[in-house]
Amino acid sequence: MAMQWNENLAVGVDVIDNQHKGIISRINNLLNAMSQGKGKDEVGKVLTFLADYVVKHFSAEEGLMKKHNFDGYAEQQAEHAKFIKDFSLLKNEFETRGVTSTLVLQTQRQLCDWLTNHITSKDKQIGAFIKKCA
Repeated sequence: MAMQWNENLAVGVDVIDNQHKGIISRINNLLNAMSQGKGKDEVGKVLTFLADYVVKHFSAEEGLMKKHNFDGYAEQQAEHAKFIKDFSLLKNEFETRGVTSTLVLQTQRQLCDWLTNHITSKDKQIGAFIKKCA
């Protein structure tokens, strides 16, 4: 159920790769806390951290895209906005219903699957573009 960092997820831009590693680590902390029935406070702390960190990460990625005039900026920005909206729905469900098995599965699917797919299909394009520009 946990995500594993591997070189297939590397985009080749250190700042982005390091932030992705941080996000994956926190997602794993969240999934572990949820699966172990650790209190609502623990899960709430991790969700709050992720909500803030993801916004900062997306802002950093978007800043790099602007700096290098990346053609896919608008598409990336739209995907980031959709992720934030979907994540907010998960957080809201947690706040209203607490940790449920359905929430654990939704979190795993929406966070892990989306992030893996996004990195391998979209963020790698940013890394290749930035390397080409350098």
